[in-house]
Parts: sequence; C-alpha cells; structure tokens
Amino acid sequence: MRLPGWFAERVEPTSPHQELRVSTLELFFDLVFVFTVTQLTTLLVDGFAPQAPAQTAHGGPVEGAVRVLLVFGVIWWMYSGYAWLTNTVPPARPARRVLILLGMAGFLIMALAIPRAFDGGGWAFALGYLIIVLVHAGLYLQATASFVRVIPFNLAATALLFAAGLADGVLVYLLWAAAMVLLWGSPYFIGQKGFPLHPAHIVERHGLLVIVALGESVVAIGIGAHGEVSPALLAAAALGLALAACLWWSYFGGEDDAAAEHALVQAEPVRRTRLILGAYFYAHIPMLLGIVGVAAGVKNAIGHPLDHLHAGPAIALAAGVTLYLAGDTMYRRVLALPARPLRTVAAAVAPLTIPLGLWSSIAQLTALVVMLSCALAAEHTAASREAATG
Repeated sequence: MRLPGWFAERVEPTSPHQELRVSTLELFFDLVFVFTVTQLTTLLVDGFAPQAPAQTAHGGPVEGAVRVLLVFGVIWWMYSGYAWLTNTVPPARPARRVLILLGMAGFLIMALAIPRAFDGGGWAFALGYLIIVLVHAGLYLQATASFVRVIPFNLAATALLFAAGLADGVLVYLLWAAAMVLLWGSPYFIGQKGFPLHPAHIVERHGLLVIVALGESVVAIGIGAHGEVSPALLAAAALGLALAACLWWSYFGGEDDAAAEHALVQAEPVRRTRLILGAYFYAHIPMLLGIVGVAAGVKNAIGHPLDHLHAGPAIALAAGVTLYLAGDTMYRRVLALPARPLRTVAAAVAPLTIPLGLWSSIAQLTALVVMLSCALAAEHTAASREAATG
C-alpha cells in the first residue's frame, strides 16, 4: 500500500544560508506547549496545599517539585526536537502542517494528563508522548535518514513512561528518571555533530516561547483571584504583573537578540550547534522552570493577598526569580553577551525575601519587584554612561 503523494512527498532541508523566520504554525504549536508547562504550575501548587500532607495523592512540596522536574525533563527534550525539526525543514506544505498539528494533539494529551501523571494517569501521558515521538520521527526522516539513530532512544524512553503508568510507589519515579536520563544521554551514544541550523529562527523561536510563558504567568493572576475584587487583591495583582514585566525586561529590554544571532552566525556549524545547546536548550531550562515557580507563588499570593504565604509558595516565588536570573546569566555567558553582574546579585538576594513571604505575601512581592526594578534601572544607567563615553 502506497501513501498518497501529497503526504509522502520528500521535502529537502532549507539551506543554512537562507533566512528563515518562525511561522504562525510554530507559534500555534508553542501555545499548546506552554499550556503543558502551565500544567506544571498546577502540579506544583497542588503540593503547596496545606490540607494536602505528603501522604495524599498530590504529595508535599518536595515531591511536587520532583514531579515538575521529571515531567519538564521529558517534555523539554521533545519540544527542542520539534524546534530543531522546523528549523531544518519548515512546515511549508500541507502534509507537514497536518503532522505538526497531530504532534500538537500529543502535547495536549500530555498536558491534560499531567495532574494525574504519577497517580493513575501516566498511561495517558505516555500515549501523548508516543504520538509526538512518532510524528517527530516521521517528519525528520523525510529530511534525513541519519535521524534513524535517535528513534530507538525516544521509543525506549516512551516504553519506560508506559511502564511508569502501570507501576506505583517509588518505582514510578525511578522509571520516569530512567526515561529522562535515556533521552538526555542519547547524544553521547549517538555522537554530537553539527546541524545546519538557522540562527535567526532559533533566537526568534525561543524568544517567542519565553514571552508566551510569561503571558501564561499573568494568566495565573486571574486564576488565583477566583473572580474576586478587593483593594488588596488589586494591589497584589499589580505587583504580580510588575514582577512578570521585570522578567520580560531582563530578556527583551536590550538588543541581546541581535547580539545572540550575530554570535551564532559567526560560529562554524559544529560550534554553532554547541552554542545553541548551551544557550537555548540548557540555559532556558532554569528560565522556564523559574517562570513556573514564580507563577505558582503569585497564584497563591493572589488568592490570599493579606495573609502570609506557606513555606512552599514563598520558596517557589523566590526560587523562581533565582532560577530565571541564573538561566539568564548562563545564557549570556555561553554566547559571550555583555555581563549583567547585578542580576547575579539579585539571584543571590531573592531567597532572602522568603521570611517576608512567611509574614506577608504582598511584602515578598513588593521586595522582589523593587529589587529587580533597581537592578534593571542601574544596568540601564550604566549602559547609557558607557554609550555616552564610548
């Protein structure tokens, strides 16, 4: 049986020298992926619930954090796989677009299964993962047969996730961890070579991902409000928005995207691949996890603006800022962008706001916003002076 020509037609990769920008379908794909990330916020918030001790289905804060790390580890691997895929062969034809939409359905299934992924719903998560793995393999094989070396690792990790869905107790966590180690360790068995990646597309794609994720953190404000309106809640909501704006400013406030693109263009293919791995795969992990932590903390703070936070949300709020700024520092270091030492200081100081959160949620939000605003303002002033004297 032969596949229809419109579906099986081979599409050659675009030249690495050809300009490539992010398509609206890729942005649509990212919206679904970010919904998956948003579900991690729910997973983390469930662990914060004071009426849910460690023995309950949701587990405690530590167990919730472990679950977030494991789930994010396996979904981030495949998201990056799709980002590199559309960078190599853009979804410009109907068959390819249909398959991308099918991959989005896989991510949606996983997102819906995340809240119960460790408590009886793991099979549904694994089913969604199988869909995105098969679609990803089919799309990549149309471009290059060498991708066949990666497929066994992705399928083996999926099998471990199915096994985790049928297991219980500590074995569930061990199987999830094994799947993540297998995925992340596969490049060392396959061999790391350069890919003909388009720098502009990589920079733009991850920038859009960050801004969509920040947008979802703003949605957490509305969810935490539960439809109520009061002066204290409005104040807390404004602070939550200001905190998200500070994180946005740190990533998009300068001309770092142009400098990052220039650094990637100047590098030869193998080094470019390593720079992209360091700056856009590894460095963006703490950034996105930081957004998840901030969203979880803000969601709790908005729900009880005049009350103190419990230890879990207060830690998540501060740790989220620290993780995000640590990822920003790593991103800059990998691409040799201008250093921002005040952000490193802010990352170290953020945990000191936890006692404030244990006293008042608004106090911790205020402290974080003031700290980040002062750091960003001081950076802008220093940069303006350098430009004036240079």
